[in-house]
Amino acid sequence: MTLSLQPLFPLALATAQLPLDPMDSVLLLQDALALRGEESGNPNPGCAWTGDINGVWQVHQLPAFAAITELVRRHAWEYLAQLGFQCDQVALHIQRAWPVVSEPGQVVGRHHHPNAHLSAIVYLNGDGSGRSGCLRLYPAGQCNELVPGLAVGHGGPLDGAITWNAPHFDLAPRAGLLVLFPAQVDHAVTANEDDDDLRVSLAFDLALSAPLCDQPGAAPPEYLAPHPQQWSPLSEP
Repeated sequence: MTLSLQPLFPLALATAQLPLDPMDSVLLLQDALALRGEESGNPNPGCAWTGDINGVWQVHQLPAFAAITELVRRHAWEYLAQLGFQCDQVALHIQRAWPVVSEPGQVVGRHHHPNAHLSAIVYLNGDGSGRSGCLRLYPAGQCNELVPGLAVGHGGPLDGAITWNAPHFDLAPRAGLLVLFPAQVDHAVTANEDDDDLRVSLAFDLALSAPLCDQPGAAPPEYLAPHPQQWSPLSEP
């Protein structure tokens, strides 16, 4: 008899190669670098510059990024549809969008986005080699390590590189590549090891809510927030 292992509960990582004209890519790169200005990184040493903590968090509202934002919108809805969402029963919002610029040696530390539901990244450069740093996704848990902690390594009996207990998954950037994944997933960016090039991308935080509805008695589904236009701000005490 043959033993067969079946992967269950997979993480939905989506990729699409966007139809960006090379000249458009150059202009987007220039615009992203102009938004960074004279800065070279985030406050922590060795960290890439990220616009979200430097006041540059609404690039989706800038005309220069309108076309790329439209492509993100279309593919985000397709992502939801393939996950099984009834798209006419949800609303999708961009909360914020920002450039990320990584110089040689810089990284983005492990984190996730608790404020959002869906993360999107568009790479403005990269050749697919991973030299300028890879997107690294981490599993939420290691249910196949059997004994908690063995997948960490440090001389344990598990080979951490095997599929069933891999410590992470790396995705190399490529110009025009769009990536979508759940915002709750821990992720990072490995070091830019290309001494001759920057690594530039656009990141998007997207959130789901119930659609805007003004019908009497209508209420949003449980666990799905009402549309933001139906929220009531509370004044400070």
